[in-house]
Amino acid sequence: MKVLMINGSANEHGCTFTALSEVEKTLHEQAIETEIIQLGKHAYRDCIGCKACRELNNRCVFNDDIINQIIEKAEHADGFVFGSPVYFAHPSGRLLSVLNRLFYAGGKVFAFKPAAAVVSARRAGTSAALDVINKYFTYARMPVVSSTYWNMVHGNTPEEVMQDKEGLQVMRNLGKNMAWLLNLIERSRQKGFPLPENELKDKTNFIR
Repeated sequence: MKVLMINGSANEHGCTFTALSEVEKTLHEQAIETEIIQLGKHAYRDCIGCKACRELNNRCVFNDDIINQIIEKAEHADGFVFGSPVYFAHPSGRLLSVLNRLFYAGGKVFAFKPAAAVVSARRAGTSAALDVINKYFTYARMPVVSSTYWNMVHGNTPEEVMQDKEGLQVMRNLGKNMAWLLNLIERSRQKGFPLPENELKDKTNFIR
């Protein structure tokens, strides 16, 4: 089993990476393979709602960055962790642009796979940022993995994050909970337990 981890920070080895690494370490202890994808300092265009992806087999028409690469990797991944620093009580703009395109073009490959959001902040804005990221998961029919507190760490540098003992503990417990859920899903798959068949989507529009 494999968990794909996305670091939405421009600093590839900053506070968010430190938090993700703590989750990764615990997943490895639970015999779960991982891969961390760094979004880095690249500027990612946002989704423009052109719907061309509907004709491209869950691929974005703008094949100019790593969006389609992530979708391809997501097809073979079993779980996900999306990490972001907090900017003005919000996830990073680059992560949101990537999420918009990933879930619009390739939402089907994420369905029924566990996911977790992890955020880092100097002080505040973490719960609002978590709320934004978690909404992608619930829309895509993904089980949301919890920990023993909200999935956040605090610190202005990686060294300060390492002093956030409670935050690091939350990351480790998140890794344990992710591994537990992945194993349950794998066992149910082996026993032939089917995925739920959702109704066709109704769209209600009250604006006339």
